[in-house]
Amino acid sequence: MQKNFRIFSALLALLVFALACANPLGGTSPVEPANVETAVAATFQALTAPAPESGDAPPASTSNLLPHSMYFLNNDGAGLSQVYRLEKDGKTVTQITFEPAKVEDYAVSPIDGSVAYTSNNQLLNVRADGSNRSLLVDGGKVDENNRYLTYISNPVFAPNGQTIAFGYKGLSFYSIASGQYNTVLENKFDTFDGGFSIPRELFWPETYTTDGSKLLITLGYYEGASAAIYYPNGGTLVQLTGGEGAMICCGETEWTSDGSAFYAASPTFGMFSAGLWRVDATTGKVTTLLSGSFDTNPLNLADEPFLAPDGQLYFFHATMPGGTDMVNRAALQLVRAGTDGVANRTVLRPETFERMNEALWAPDASFVIVANADLPEIYQGGRLELYYTDGQKGMISLLPFGMDMKWGP
Repeated sequence: MQKNFRIFSALLALLVFALACANPLGGTSPVEPANVETAVAATFQALTAPAPESGDAPPASTSNLLPHSMYFLNNDGAGLSQVYRLEKDGKTVTQITFEPAKVEDYAVSPIDGSVAYTSNNQLLNVRADGSNRSLLVDGGKVDENNRYLTYISNPVFAPNGQTIAFGYKGLSFYSIASGQYNTVLENKFDTFDGGFSIPRELFWPETYTTDGSKLLITLGYYEGASAAIYYPNGGTLVQLTGGEGAMICCGETEWTSDGSAFYAASPTFGMFSAGLWRVDATTGKVTTLLSGSFDTNPLNLADEPFLAPDGQLYFFHATMPGGTDMVNRAALQLVRAGTDGVANRTVLRPETFERMNEALWAPDASFVIVANADLPEIYQGGRLELYYTDGQKGMISLLPFGMDMKWGP
């Protein structure tokens, strides 16, 4: 899952309308450098850059290191972000998209590995080998003064590969079979003299449950953001209740395998709380498992929770003394615990992660791939490194840079 950059991206976009993407249920965003464009550009590195010296190299044999191919974003030779795929051997990289403008967001079909993506305010699709480029939806020229009126974002494939949820004038769904789309939840705006609009409530998709019965979406408001559960069959929207101060928005979530609940976590503390939360998908009730607020001592910081098939909860965790004004880059460690995040909590590896921008879990939790930034000012992507949850195994360096990691089929 892409981590801090997803929060930052939502913040940056919402700030166009004088928003702060800090959840009324939500956590503080990382402090960004004064020159945002410089820092963003610095996160991308050519795939020809030298690999990190530390860590073990991927196996030289043809045996598979990864359970699936892994997709990610990186710059091409022209400095434009494109979709790439790391094959199962952990070494072979294939470029999938070749757009004349940067790729903003993308999704991978769990059925055939085809890619839906946004570029130049268009929703496009290519096959897994990069062929058969197709234009699905054209949003036209973006009005930067009213960006969300026509902005296309966040494509998400349904598990059956036949539908693409995406953000366009609200929560929309594109049918592969019919080649048509419809908007089920329309964005709401307040319009002022001169035609300038301020978003009152915005909708965009995040992740489906494995059976496709539920879709987690982000709700953007004038002064914040939250999340909700949308049921495609029937069109029911379940809002969240409780968990005040929780960081639950902008893609910072992970469904349980049965889709009955999802976990959310935040490793930052300041305006809003850090901690770990569980949300019931039927009722929307938020339960606080670990808290990092002004009222707690010590502070509990958590990130990237994943409920594994073994019934254990894996995540990154740290504790700090209370009374701290702000926590941004904490030294987290990889841990395993019971489903409450507390019982039998065990540190799995000796490393600390202070510049982790995102992580992607193996489906069986045998390892996690981490994007570690080279500089503390970088809040998207980084060196892709594989860490086994068996602490006796060494780290494996995969690539010098990648961001927005997703598993292929």
